[in-house]
Amino acid sequence: MDIKAFDKMNYGLYIVSTKSGDQTAGCVVNTLTQATVQPARLLVTIHKDNQTERLIEESGVFAAVALAQSAQMELIGDFGFRCSRDLDKFSNWAHAEDENGVPYLTEQTVAQYSCRVVGKLDAGTHMVFLGEVQEAQVLGEEDAMTYAYYHLVKKGLTPPKASSYRPEPAVKGYRCKICGYVLESDTLPEDFICPICKRGSEAFEPVSAE
Repeated sequence: MDIKAFDKMNYGLYIVSTKSGDQTAGCVVNTLTQATVQPARLLVTIHKDNQTERLIEESGVFAAVALAQSAQMELIGDFGFRCSRDLDKFSNWAHAEDENGVPYLTEQTVAQYSCRVVGKLDAGTHMVFLGEVQEAQVLGEEDAMTYAYYHLVKKGLTPPKASSYRPEPAVKGYRCKICGYVLESDTLPEDFICPICKRGSEAFEPVSAE
C-alpha cells in the first residue's frame, strides 16, 4: 500500500471543543466533514486518548470552528500539541459559548458549528462522532485554512494523535519528543523553547539525517 496516496485527499483544519461539568477541552482536527444536508450533520474523528474525546463521550455535545488561513502557529500549538488536562486552552484566546455552554474560538476563525451527538463508531484508535448541527454561523470572510496550506506554507507538523499522523523523515538536528518539531541545528541551546508545544530543551532528542 502506498501511504502517499492519502496525501491526495483534501482536508481542512478545525478546532473541536466540548464541555462536561466544569471541564473544557479542545483539540485540532483535520477530519471534520459534512455528512448530510437535511438534517445538517457533521462527522468528526478524534483519538481515544484525547481529553476532548472523553468529554464528548460524557457530554454528548461538541462545537467546532474552521481556522482562518492566517491563524497563528501559537494557537495551533496550544490546541494541537498540548493537553486539555494540563492547560485551560481557551484562557489566552478570545472565545464565546454556544447554546450548550461549550466554548469556541471567536478569533482567527471563519465559521462555527454546534452539534449534538446522534451516533458514533469505534474506529480502533479513534472514535467517529456523528453530530446533528444545532447552530452554525460565519465568523469571518477570510479563506479557511486547508491542511495542505498548513503543511506547505506554514510548515506545520501533524500532532501524534491525529488521524493522518505518520513519523516525519529524520533530519540532522534536534526533535521535540512531545510534538515532533525539528530544530535543524548542530547545537541545542539550554534555554531553547519549542515554538509549537512550548516545552524546554529537556524535551528534545538528537536526530541524524538518513
